[in-house]
Amino acid sequence: MNLRGYALVTSAYWALTITDGAMRMLVLLHFHALGYGPVTLGFLFVAYEACGIATNLLGGRLGQRYGLDRTLHLGLWLQVVALFALSMTEPTWAEAISIAWVMGCQGLSGIAKDLTKMSSKSAVKLIVKEERDGSHRSTLLRLVALLTGSKNALKGAGFFVGGALLAWIGFGPALLALAGMLAAASMATLIGLRTSLPPAKPDSRTTPSWSRSPAVNRLSVARVFLFGARDLWFVVGLPIFLAEEAGWSVEGIGSFMAIWVIGYGLVQACAPWFQSKFVFGDRNSDESALARRWMLVLVFITLGIASVLLFGGAEAAVPAVVIGLLVFGIAFAVESALHSYLILAFASAADVAHDVGFYYAANATGRLFGTLLSGICFLVGGLTACLLVSAGFLIISALAAWKLPAARATGAIEPPPED
Repeated sequence: MNLRGYALVTSAYWALTITDGAMRMLVLLHFHALGYGPVTLGFLFVAYEACGIATNLLGGRLGQRYGLDRTLHLGLWLQVVALFALSMTEPTWAEAISIAWVMGCQGLSGIAKDLTKMSSKSAVKLIVKEERDGSHRSTLLRLVALLTGSKNALKGAGFFVGGALLAWIGFGPALLALAGMLAAASMATLIGLRTSLPPAKPDSRTTPSWSRSPAVNRLSVARVFLFGARDLWFVVGLPIFLAEEAGWSVEGIGSFMAIWVIGYGLVQACAPWFQSKFVFGDRNSDESALARRWMLVLVFITLGIASVLLFGGAEAAVPAVVIGLLVFGIAFAVESALHSYLILAFASAADVAHDVGFYYAANATGRLFGTLLSGICFLVGGLTACLLVSAGFLIISALAAWKLPAARATGAIEPPPED
């Protein structure tokens, strides 16, 4: 296996992930402090998610045509530009101008993040393909879990960095510091990455927007509602609940969400062990079946938290949300890691960039719906409404994934023939 290529791809993805998490926390807390309401805060992130949909659909084709190293570095430098542009925002601007400017910067950041993610995940598929010892399935699952889990742990660290920088040096200087860090990281990987990935192989076939694989299409629908369910209460509802109902400080909210995402990432990184040892079956259990079972667990957890908020009284509300979020994070991390493995297992080697791009376009679609509905649901019925709608999304996701084929039956990850 090309360990050098994997290390370079992972380090580049890590650098962008820290700035992405910090940027989100900076925007959310800074504009909440300026008096923006929950619906407005939700709309600040709409362009971020909407641009991610188009980026993944187009980015997969660009990566297949021009090379994953180029699309990855394009994503890194677009994030540098987005951070610099956002740092120019002034509190004295009219609200409409501020909203439009921030949404534009967030849209550019969404393009950057999804170009980098699509390129990184597709590169892992190509790197693992070089293995010829028959251990592809376990190797692919371990490496995808490590990349995804470490990314989310560092995104949590980015939440903490964003909250800390906002408190220490302010909004604009914090964004400039992040832009400088990412530019340095991109320069460090620029040369090495080009020689560590397979060259682009342009395909003259007409490629549809959707995948040629029914399994990829079905998994993508499940992904829409899975991530929509998470962001329905995590993006806007949860931070505002902790600020208004629990009375937590900006630093406290940032630290808690950082710790949650870091723990979530660590569970994802350990998913190959976790999914076989905790609750469900043995090492030979198929990942498609395991994903269905963990989805049902998520439904019960979400409904349980909502029930406590509805019937448990004010004293139980904050403990229920905090403890429930920790339990939800464990189940969601395992489910997400299984999905991240399944998309690479179902994707064909010839169309991996396109299939992965289509899948993450679905991922961005779910986050877009979740972000929009999070502010609206919180305004209508508080965090309880967010949780109930989230549970509905999870049920739809479970139904969409119910007939996924066994990953090992697709033949998508079989060893390449000997030369």
